Amino acid sequence: MIIHTENAPQAIGPYVQARVANGFLFASGQIALDPKTGEIVGTTIQEQTEQVLKNIRAILTEAGLTADAIVKTTCFLKNMDDFTAFNEVYGTLFNEQLPARSAVEVARLPKDVLVEIEIIAVMAK
Repeated sequence: MIIHTENAPQAIGPYVQARVANGFLFASGQIALDPKTGEIVGTTIQEQTEQVLKNIRAILTEAGLTADAIVKTTCFLKNMDDFTAFNEVYGTLFNEQLPARSAVEVARLPKDVLVEIEIIAVMAK
């Protein structure tokens, strides 16, 4: 099953926003794109992370889930020096259920953003 919402950015390549398979939701990496304008939101790691989290929430909502369903995230940072500031915003997505996570510094991200996050979530039974 494909998950698609107008409240998250449209795919900018040959992929979907998210796909459900074997009881899991696999969401494509989200960057700080405004779903209405297609423009990058923010110039700081905090601002961009906030928009990324909004996009993730929109995909989860479309699938009937909350952030508590997330079991794994992969976070790509343009600069690992932003790690602490990123974590402060990233942590606001979760209540008590923290996911497993990888965070890596990368040379470049789509549209030269500062952060991209992909998630895996468990579908409600």
